[in-house]
Amino acid sequence: MDKLIITLAHTGNVPTKEINPNTPVTVEEIVNDIKACAALGASIAHIHVRDASEKPTSDRSLFKSVLDRLDAEKVNIIRQLSTGARGGENTVAWRGQMLDLKVQMASLSTGSSNFPNSVNANAPELVEALASKMLQNGIKPEIEAFDLAMISNAHFLLKRGILKGPLHFNLVMNVPGSIVGTPKNLMYMVDSLPPDSTWTVTAIGKSHVPLITMAIAMGGHVRTGLEDVIEYEKGIPASNPMLVERVARIAKAVGRPIATPEEVYDLLSLR
Repeated sequence: MDKLIITLAHTGNVPTKEINPNTPVTVEEIVNDIKACAALGASIAHIHVRDASEKPTSDRSLFKSVLDRLDAEKVNIIRQLSTGARGGENTVAWRGQMLDLKVQMASLSTGSSNFPNSVNANAPELVEALASKMLQNGIKPEIEAFDLAMISNAHFLLKRGILKGPLHFNLVMNVPGSIVGTPKNLMYMVDSLPPDSTWTVTAIGKSHVPLITMAIAMGGHVRTGLEDVIEYEKGIPASNPMLVERVARIAKAVGRPIATPEEVYDLLSLR
């Protein structure tokens, strides 16, 4: 099997200091967590930012501040920017404003789905426009698949040339309202991917440890962080370093070496 890629999802859109005091929300806190987790084996940082009120935002200046700090502190990690739907206006201009920054990757949902209290809205023209902007700027999309229809649409976009292979998918499982996080569903999603695709598993809440362990054993890759899981164990708040350390321990038990950022360039065809 290829070496294991660990992606850190440090903040996301949902966690707050009230929910978990370890949630990084300022630029300094975000950079410090990314730096600490890079030292523990994380090779990709899935970057979200928060505004002055600690609300999710797509503000380009905040993304740039995080990237500038990472560069200044020489943090060796692949930068992946979030273009998700919960950071303000649901327009290409707003959600894609950071895609001119110098990064290797960005997230791309290829369809719409349900969140617990809202819609993850990604209209076809928005998906195509974001994908085109990534292609123009040499950024590899990570296709966020919350259900099977998003994989099917990625096949369609690949045939049309809007996406260029080999594709990389993040299989997001167990979000209430979207595909349930079960081993059977994971197997089916993986079997549905285009040939030569690489894939990461994001497993939310209680499905986190079982499914990331399964992904490691199957030869896939994993994402972890406070965006995906709030408690380390029942009643014990998680931190990003705690979660990355746990993935590293599972990988060691399975016998799977961890990839460096330099190795990720080849594993995900980032060059």
